[in-house]
Amino acid sequence: MVNRSRLVDEFLELVRIDSLSLKERQMCDTLKRKLQELGYQPIEDDAGQKVGGQCGNIICTIKGNKDVPAVLLTAHMDTVVPGIGKKPIIEGDIIKSDGTTILGGDDAAGIAIILETLKVLKEQGIEHGDIQVAFTIAEEIGLIGAKNLDYSKIYAKYGFIMDSDGRIGCAAVKAPSQNKIHVVIKGKAAHAGMEPEKGISAFSIMADAISSMKLGRIDEETTANIGIIHGGVATNIVCDRVEIEGEARSRQASKLQQQTEHMRECFEKAAAKWGGQVEFTAEMEYPAYSIDINSDIIKIMKKAADESGFVFEAVTTGGGSDTNIINSKGIEAVDLSVGMTKVHSVQEQISITDMENAVKFLISILKNVM
Repeated sequence: MVNRSRLVDEFLELVRIDSLSLKERQMCDTLKRKLQELGYQPIEDDAGQKVGGQCGNIICTIKGNKDVPAVLLTAHMDTVVPGIGKKPIIEGDIIKSDGTTILGGDDAAGIAIILETLKVLKEQGIEHGDIQVAFTIAEEIGLIGAKNLDYSKIYAKYGFIMDSDGRIGCAAVKAPSQNKIHVVIKGKAAHAGMEPEKGISAFSIMADAISSMKLGRIDEETTANIGIIHGGVATNIVCDRVEIEGEARSRQASKLQQQTEHMRECFEKAAAKWGGQVEFTAEMEYPAYSIDINSDIIKIMKKAADESGFVFEAVTTGGGSDTNIINSKGIEAVDLSVGMTKVHSVQEQISITDMENAVKFLISILKNVM
């Protein structure tokens, strides 16, 4: 049913395209051409113009011949760095990078799986309802494409986002909210060798704050991290300014607020202790979602798994994806596994058999929409 060699060839073609966030023009043009060759009429929205990217999101509606709710299939076009000049290597059933870049299976695998699914549906005349495809930009830098998708063109009831790791048959049905945190610590500059006592070190304030802060795994629903620190201009100057970027995540809104306020308090207390100042801002990057285990979309996936020989598993993830945004728009959506592993690293790889099975599972899902 699935054309394995065609799936592999398409995947290899896609991962060789340089497609960093906001620089997806070549990928966008390639995918529009592929959809047109299948007889469809993809459109490109204005998301790129809004956010300063090279292109917008691709939206394509495939009319069905079955009176069931429409389904949205989504994957993102961009990759993380290092993602220029990717050279995929096949070793048996595994496709991996050459070790100098990421592979780009996140999310070229999702794209290739969707395209192969559309081809099999058409070739075999499989009945299905309306299918809407959205290939989004800039997912990796804050779900920017999904946030700016032209939802006036989307009428699907269910969404299946092809962008998760794990065993085929797994679906992420719960994911956290994330607060993006930005902190500016202001101290006082002074000569570090001649009169350091006249300065106030922003680094000392930062160290005091972070050492008293709960970070990492807070509980089963909540995490927090300090990820980026910028500061200082010379070794002989007491540092008077440090900028910090971090995050807090939780599947419970009250816990997210509590952790965010805890981090704020740690910075403010340290600044007061050392005589400095702090500016703390927290902005929600994306909202949490939680799909009821008795919902129709779960029933669809369970039946599809039974019929296609996979074991369905509803899982919880600590990551964010376009799925968070799509759920917030009133579309019941889950993140399906495509089999990628070691993502966002130069050891990234994917199993060809997993991609093939992901197509089979997706086809079964589309056949069982009710």
